[in-house]
Amino acid sequence: MKKKSILSIALAGVVALGLVGCGGTSTNTASKEDKVIKIGVTPKPHREIVDIAKPLLEKEGYTVEVTEFNDYVQPNTSVSEGELDANFFQHMPYLKEQNESKGLNLVSVGAIHLEPMGLYSHKIKSLDELKDGATIAVPNDPSNEARALKLLASKGVIKISDGELVTPKDITENPKNLKFSELEAAAVPRSIDDVDAAIINGNYAIEAKFNPSTDAIIIEDKDSEAAKPYANIIAVKAGNENEQKIKDLVKAMTSPEVKEFIEKEYNGAVIPVF
Repeated sequence: MKKKSILSIALAGVVALGLVGCGGTSTNTASKEDKVIKIGVTPKPHREIVDIAKPLLEKEGYTVEVTEFNDYVQPNTSVSEGELDANFFQHMPYLKEQNESKGLNLVSVGAIHLEPMGLYSHKIKSLDELKDGATIAVPNDPSNEARALKLLASKGVIKISDGELVTPKDITENPKNLKFSELEAAAVPRSIDDVDAAIINGNYAIEAKFNPSTDAIIIEDKDSEAAKPYANIIAVKAGNENEQKIKDLVKAMTSPEVKEFIEKEYNGAVIPVF
């Protein structure tokens, strides 16, 4: 009986060591997972900017997995569902609207750059050439549509009532009887030959080979108070903002290397805000 007791104790010790070993393996696995950063982006300029930050994170031992999206909906859904750690494509008014309308709980962990929104056309070269009844394409999501209408209002093309998420229904004066074609933001540049002019988000303007600083008929004043809320941000799920890898991501994305790249690469079409 005594020998059996000793043997039982020995076996129990082996099992216990095995469990500790398994626990150690699990801890190591978790540690390795914490060194993977999954981020969703739209192609230009977001992917290009992340590609500059990526080597800085790799030097810190991170593996950076970048997923490209061509719409403004999936990146937020993917972060909310835990498929991504972060995304980089949007401004705060859009994030706020998405949180409210889709029941998400995402937060900003840092502002990176501003992409001035502008009016572009293949048919006219100035506002004076806009004919009575002309059609202007605008993004159809609430925050960017409001931003587009406020741009026109700031230049005296229309007048709108006060409010954050204004729509064409909130236009109080429209002397040129302008019509508005409301399209998904990514589709607005593709519609430019079908309308008289189009108000295009900066990233999609760059993709469409426009240079916002030289090709836009009118463009947001980058230094205006109205433009400040539209700085593009890194967004994460609420509760994850204090994770070390998120802090390291923000540090890399606001590095001197990234700032220098933005200033040299985009010539004022994309403006760092850090």
